[in-house]
Amino acid sequence: MGKSLVEQSAAARALYEQANSVLGWDLAKISFEGPDADLTQTKVCQPALFVHGMALLAVLREAGKLPAGEPRLALGLSLGEVTAYCAAGVFDFATGVRIVAERGRLMQQACEQTTGGMAAIIGEERSTVENLCRDFDIEEANFNAPGQIIVSGDKSKVAAAVAAAKDRGIKKVIPLNVAGAYHSRLMEPARIAFATFLQSVPFAAPKFAVLTNTTGNLISDPTAIKEALVKQVVSSVRWEDCMRNAAAAGATEFWELGPGGVLSGLARRTEKTWVVKSFAEFPDVVPNGA
Repeated sequence: MGKSLVEQSAAARALYEQANSVLGWDLAKISFEGPDADLTQTKVCQPALFVHGMALLAVLREAGKLPAGEPRLALGLSLGEVTAYCAAGVFDFATGVRIVAERGRLMQQACEQTTGGMAAIIGEERSTVENLCRDFDIEEANFNAPGQIIVSGDKSKVAAAVAAAKDRGIKKVIPLNVAGAYHSRLMEPARIAFATFLQSVPFAAPKFAVLTNTTGNLISDPTAIKEALVKQVVSSVRWEDCMRNAAAAGATEFWELGPGGVLSGLARRTEKTWVVKSFAEFPDVVPNGA
């Protein structure tokens, strides 16, 4: 993940070197070589995704591929919201690395102290999922796209909801293999500690429009951004709303910076007419070295 960026871009290489220095361990080596068991730990995965996203943006800038030189607006799913704020200049790269490292550490700690679970519910309206969550004392973690909602909470309660779903006419529910109950109240210890950590971190007004997962709306006040970033740890990720509001605000294309193309798939599921592009490695930005 990101290896071709470092091999072929001085800008990306500098970011990985800076991240290694800030973290005090070799993020580049784990990102490029694994093992998967290390890379998928929340405390490692979050910095890895952040640096990879910022490195892709650096390569786009370096290669002169950005229309008008900069994005028009930025949005990110969960951890990606931190990347969006950094891209928009709310804080610098080194500060962003420290933020995601602490966020990941605190969330992993919360996972280890609780027994959480998550499940994907496919093809249902929000109201149906809301009723299921209320009845089984779990929460809607992600509104990813029309008909794709993730629920989160105590593992036994999620399992009970999954078991009951069929009797309620819910046709497709997929239990997820996750370390904990992200974006639920089981992350409350992480939220409290993260709020304390961010108190001394200066935030600036974004240089271009950004959206927050907590509401799906545009946000610009530095204090409100910090509050949203803290709240996001335990609140629903309103990703579908973010995408729709980005389009309403004038976004003409969605460019995904990250591995796997998952967000591009969600965008296409939300609105087939949107222009969507995915960038994960150097050839995606500079095809055939051109």
